[in-house]
Parts: sequence; structure tokens; C-alpha cells
Amino acid sequence: MPLRSLSVLLLALLLGMAPAAAVDLQQGKEINGTCAACHGDNGQGGKKGEYPRIAGQQVRYIESQLKNFRSRTRINIPMFPYTQERELSDEDIKDVAAYLAGIALSNKMPTYTGTEDALTMLQMADKVMIIPRAEGDIEQGGALYQKQCAACHGKAGKGRGMFPMLVGQYTNYLKRQVDLYLKGDRPHDEEGVTGLLNKLDETQIRDILAYLTAIQEPTE
Repeated sequence: MPLRSLSVLLLALLLGMAPAAAVDLQQGKEINGTCAACHGDNGQGGKKGEYPRIAGQQVRYIESQLKNFRSRTRINIPMFPYTQERELSDEDIKDVAAYLAGIALSNKMPTYTGTEDALTMLQMADKVMIIPRAEGDIEQGGALYQKQCAACHGKAGKGRGMFPMLVGQYTNYLKRQVDLYLKGDRPHDEEGVTGLLNKLDETQIRDILAYLTAIQEPTE
């Protein structure tokens, strides 16, 4: 093998073996200070689902959506100044995505020992997020979810890779996004503006959303 080719091969191997850059969680927390204006300090979103929960969301999904907002592939007016004016770098996106993914929100009220001060009790309560039970046929919704949605979003609705967590998300927000998918304003999958959701009727979608509110698992 020529020396030049060998050098190129060795360089490629070295680059391939180079460790991925570590995320800076403190930097992610600082960036989240801007996000908190709408999504809350703990990433819990708006109380009525006007802003989605982003705490505990899949890292790759957060990264992809922030890049989509930045490139305007996904149009969202409230997100425009935060991704454009601040000029979020890829490193910023990785840092804030990792920070948000690491926030755990319980769906069970905390147990107080009696030694906490008022601020600590408030902070503990702020990390509780319970999605109200939505109306619908939970049994039918569960069967539909496991057949149509679980392959991408996980059997427990917690997402995987590029596919977002659905359980623990505001029902109003999920319904609004479904409507956007159905109108073609957001692509549901890589195949284009139509996909699996377009094959479901209103009742089936309602039942799936009801099912998602029924499978919230208590966390310690």
C-alpha cells in the first residue's frame, strides 16, 4: 500500500476512534434559563399544554427539533428568536438537550419529612407532573397504541432515539400536534406529510391519547 494511502487510512482510523465531545450540563442549564420562560425551570411546559413538556425527553429528539427550528424546517414563531437571535450552535443544542433529558419529573406527590423549609417544599412540588386522565376507551386505545405506535415510541410511550416520549406529555399539546400532522403542517415520518396517523379516525386518536394518560408510571 502506498505511504500516502496508508497515512490517510491511519488518520481515518484515529478520527473514528476519537471520543465524542462531552456535553457541558452546566452550560445546558444556563441555556435552559432562556427556555424556562415558556417551558418552566424544570422543563414541565405550560399548565394547559400551550408549551410542551421537554424534561426527560429523548436527547436525539430534542436535538433534531432544535435544529429544525433553527433551520426553519419546522416553523414555530415563538421558537424563532431563541434559535435565530441567539444563534444556537450544535454544541449549545447538545448541552441543553442533555440537560433537559436528565430532568426527572415524578407523577406522585412528594412525601415531606417535616424538616423541609417552605422553598424546598415548593421546589419538590414543582417537580411533580400529573397529566389528568383524558376521556376515551383506554382498552381500545391501548390495543391501537401497541399495534400502531409502540414500534417507534416504545411500549411504555417513553420514546426511543429520534422518536419522542409521549407518556407524561400534555394531552392538549399532543392533540394539537396530531392535528398539524393531519393537515400536513408537520411530517409525521420520513415518508412525507402523510403517514400512519392519517389512517386513524378521530375516535381512535382520542382513545390512544386517553391510553397514554392511563399508563403514567409512579416514579420514586
